[in-house]
Amino acid sequence: MTDRSLARCPLEEVVSQAVASGVDWVQVREKDLTGKSLLELSQRVARAARRGAAARDTAGAASVRVVVNRRSDVALALSPGTDTPPEGRIDGVHLGFDGVGPAEARRLLGPEALIRVSCHAPAEAVAALEAAASYVHLAPVFAPISKTAGAPSLGLPALAAAAESGLPVLAQGGIDAKNAGEVVSAGAAGVAVTGAILMAADPGEAAGALRRALDAAGRAR
Repeated sequence: MTDRSLARCPLEEVVSQAVASGVDWVQVREKDLTGKSLLELSQRVARAARRGAAARDTAGAASVRVVVNRRSDVALALSPGTDTPPEGRIDGVHLGFDGVGPAEARRLLGPEALIRVSCHAPAEAVAALEAAASYVHLAPVFAPISKTAGAPSLGLPALAAAAESGLPVLAQGGIDAKNAGEVVSAGAAGVAVTGAILMAADPGEAAGALRRALDAAGRAR
């Protein structure tokens, strides 16, 4: 999840390094940007992500997915069905409490779009499933790294309960290479991080450490 205010070098460089080291999803989350500025940054991030994926995977850059935070209109403008060059396209939208609902986003973006929904309780994951979401973020599992906690940590039992909804659950909040295996063991399909990569002295190495921890936990599950 991006936040260019935390990055120690240009955001596109961080994204490219992180994807080259194993990140396979990028969420453009820049809350101060709207309209054209957000659209243009989303395109640049998508291109950077695909450069990183191509460096990692000689089969091509299709292995990385990019979504934009809350703005279904930006997702629609840069969707695969538009004239946007393939390397600048994005794959869907991440929805929060102040955007359109997942059912409406699905109607706008179509059946192939990725519709990601923020959840703060296991029951919300069930509601997201019923509203045709692709998967959910559950947060905060642990105390966040990149900001002051705005709510009590949910912990691993809540994560396990959300995973029973039938939707893939990404664990968010306070996750790094040291505890990534715990959330996978609890049922998470993956993790969503900001500070663990953006605030690292070496974003590529931090992303690689996370990738290795997740892969090891997945093999053990």
